[in-house]
Amino acid sequence: MSETPLIPMGDTTGKALAGGSQAIARPVEGQTGFVQNADQETARRSRMWQSLKPLSSIGSHAASRSERFLAEAGFDRAPWLAVMFAAGIFAWFVLKEPWQWASAMGAAGVLALAAVALWPPTQEADEARAHLRRAIIVCSLTFALGVGVIWARSEMVGAEPIERPVIERVEGYVLERQDQPSEDRIRLTMAVRDAATGQARRIRVNVPMAQVERIEAQTGAQIPLASADGALSEGALVRMRVRLMPPASPMLPGAYDFARAAWFKGLAATGTLLGEIEYVEPAQSARPLARLQRALSAHVRQQLEGSPGTIAAAFASGDRGSIASDDADAMRDAGLTHLLAISGLHVSAVIAAAYLVTIKLLALFPALALRVRLPIVAAGVGALAGLGYTLLTGAQVPTVRACVAAMLVLGALVLGREALSLRMVAAAAIVVMLLWPESLVGPSFQMSFSAVLAIVALHTSAPAREFLKPREEPYVKRIGRQVFMLFLTGLVIELALMPIVMFHFHRAGLYGALANVIAIPLVTFISMPLVALALTLDVVGLGGLVWWCVGVSLDALLAIARFTSAQPGAVKLMPQMNAITIALFAGGGLWLALWTKRARLWGGVPIALASFSLVFTPIPDVLIGRDGRHVGITLSDGRLLSLRDTRSSYARDNLLELAGVKADPIPIAQWDGARCSDEFCVITITRGGRDWVLLMARNNDLIAERALAAACERADIVVAARYLPRSCRPRWLRADKRLLNQRGGLALDLTAGRITDVASGQGSHGWWRSD
Repeated sequence: MSETPLIPMGDTTGKALAGGSQAIARPVEGQTGFVQNADQETARRSRMWQSLKPLSSIGSHAASRSERFLAEAGFDRAPWLAVMFAAGIFAWFVLKEPWQWASAMGAAGVLALAAVALWPPTQEADEARAHLRRAIIVCSLTFALGVGVIWARSEMVGAEPIERPVIERVEGYVLERQDQPSEDRIRLTMAVRDAATGQARRIRVNVPMAQVERIEAQTGAQIPLASADGALSEGALVRMRVRLMPPASPMLPGAYDFARAAWFKGLAATGTLLGEIEYVEPAQSARPLARLQRALSAHVRQQLEGSPGTIAAAFASGDRGSIASDDADAMRDAGLTHLLAISGLHVSAVIAAAYLVTIKLLALFPALALRVRLPIVAAGVGALAGLGYTLLTGAQVPTVRACVAAMLVLGALVLGREALSLRMVAAAAIVVMLLWPESLVGPSFQMSFSAVLAIVALHTSAPAREFLKPREEPYVKRIGRQVFMLFLTGLVIELALMPIVMFHFHRAGLYGALANVIAIPLVTFISMPLVALALTLDVVGLGGLVWWCVGVSLDALLAIARFTSAQPGAVKLMPQMNAITIALFAGGGLWLALWTKRARLWGGVPIALASFSLVFTPIPDVLIGRDGRHVGITLSDGRLLSLRDTRSSYARDNLLELAGVKADPIPIAQWDGARCSDEFCVITITRGGRDWVLLMARNNDLIAERALAAACERADIVVAARYLPRSCRPRWLRADKRLLNQRGGLALDLTAGRITDVASGQGSHGWWRSD
């Protein structure tokens, strides 16, 4: 077989490449058909290449400019992988149907294949196209992985909710006990068997504390109720009569979706105890960590009474069930709620304390210090302290995130690498999303990572490094620089968290940055170290004086919270933010955090657009709960009318928050502009240049159909908690039980003639049920 001669470089090269096999291959005599077919194939390939050449040129030019822009902007690719993974998870929640989820994964795969086809590996000599090709492939596959992970998670852990409210007798094992002394109850998560099908299911039952005391007395347990070895601890078998309900869907568009949270917790129903508990058999082996957590919480509250004791118990064990609602509200309105949830601040304080104490103690022994690398030993002790604290406080999402990030920081310190980086935050986010992808849509995950991302982005920026770099200056000036940076950090965190807080809780604290400047150092450097010292001294019975100091520091924290929350304008309530607005806030925030140099300033554009959109977000004119019993009407002077003078704080708070109103609602029956009978209330409001007549049923009493039909004809909107006959035909909307069961709660914008419902954001996700 003869070898093909080498083609010399020069003009022949271009001809050879343009002519394909015609310039290289030589036909063999006697193979005329083969030569003709080869010539035709060569000509076809040549025409195809010439037709694609402009497209390839454009793609190459765009790729070169993109790569040059990324290089000049100081682009770090790793954190964006976490963003793409999160985007895939978000896409699964936003898209409604399974075929859409599959299509999203398929489209991502097609995009990756297109990158491979457009820029094959043989052309990787062009560095710009090679980088862009890898970025498209990796980002597309990471996005598809995010969709697949949350889809698989939903299928594995999701529990089918019961169809309707029932009263039944159940027997099952206690899986989890949550003490809530502030509510005078405990919550039991139980594994029971369905009475009809015999299948195992998980339910959550609220048990009054009086019943807990009775069962404890019957079983002879003479220990504190919040302690670990009580009769209703994990693993006990009990029998009880309960009223169960399906996990509640959002009352109104934008309200908290408990049904979704219960789905990922595997809860098929929630309910309350009816009657008394029958104790069948004791727990064989309660979970050691749960026992220790409750015992530690009880011990702290015994040593320190009142509100400071409940907050100290939260710091020590993560138990927030004892904190009074007034204290929790004050901390929330002052922007200090994050101090009550065990998160990065607390874990970092514990690890830093363990690290410093270990390295200082070991440094007292010169023989040991000369033979052992003390930072490695101290890092190991700090890691163990962080892991233990995370497990002890319940291993919630913020705690796990903080623990993972702290482990990465300790590893970086041991290896001599930069400890504070965006890659560390991204790695921690991916770990949490792989374990609990559903946490991504919850406020805990979003607030936790947004705060950490803001801190890292601020302190790794060039101006901050320049401002904080060591220099020869007076001590007072150096302290002032640190205090200013602490204030700036609090302000940046407050700005980063504000869109998330407004989206989930429909409120924004205006003075949180100022409160945090004092509260964060107080908790980090005084309260938490004192709690740790008091618990240590309690081993030998000498913690009394230190507990008094803890009480003084936590009284100061509560005083800061109450003073801040009591100031005029401390809290601003906002109507429900739409999906486009929060997406602009999130996109702009990520752009500002993950880019460097001047390119990051472009992130201000979507944030400005989102702020403009938020200012002009309309307040709903009418809010109708899914049960049809709770209706809110906003007045032009900023007050809220309520159909019922309800005692339900849940219903009242939802109406107030989604209407953006702080004052208590006024019952419609007490409003001068309303006409009410025992059965109905009629009110006329002016919106969009016309009058709207609302007819609302006050109860489920039946009235003559002809009279009802006549009343409906004179009304624009009719609301009822029961089925209305078809003869009831209002001019615009009939929101009776039939419609509300299908569409959920409603928010009406009468000026724009727009109806927003809960069902439009649910689709075929397993937790949503419509009749």
